[in-house]
Amino acid sequence: MPRKRPGALRAAQQPRHHRPQRWDSPAPDRVHGLSARTSLAIHRYEALSTDYYVFPGVTDHALRRYRAFLRPPGRRPRYPYADGCSCRGCELRDVRHARAMLDAAVRNLPPRARAELGRLVAALDAVYLARTLPDPFADARREWRPHHVWWYRRLEGCQYTASGAV
Repeated sequence: MPRKRPGALRAAQQPRHHRPQRWDSPAPDRVHGLSARTSLAIHRYEALSTDYYVFPGVTDHALRRYRAFLRPPGRRPRYPYADGCSCRGCELRDVRHARAMLDAAVRNLPPRARAELGRLVAALDAVYLARTLPDPFADARREWRPHHVWWYRRLEGCQYTASGAV
């Protein structure tokens, strides 16, 4: 009696709602500071994610925003601020949301890409901790949520425009 081939058995075991992994879009540009393999893994994560805040290029944008926040030289403390707009593009102006997007990417990448991006983010986290101040009243505020992680527990400032504070 003929046997079924192993590939046919595996195909029959996959659930019907399984999303096909086709890559119709071209390979993205490399994320600055990461290898081509990790950049491709990030591109695949962004393409397959169903999260509203994850879109193609969000990890690169969040990494650039995180670096730009920490870039000014000196020892003066930096104060992250919340932007008033909650759309997914404008939300990255808040460096804390950018850091949260990097955390989501690190959690959803394969092991090798996770390690490479994790090392880069850990180095930036050390600078973030050194350049921002802890918020002593973070636990006492009513808007504090347990799902907020350590980067939300830093003192925040206000955004200044030409006409003054917003």
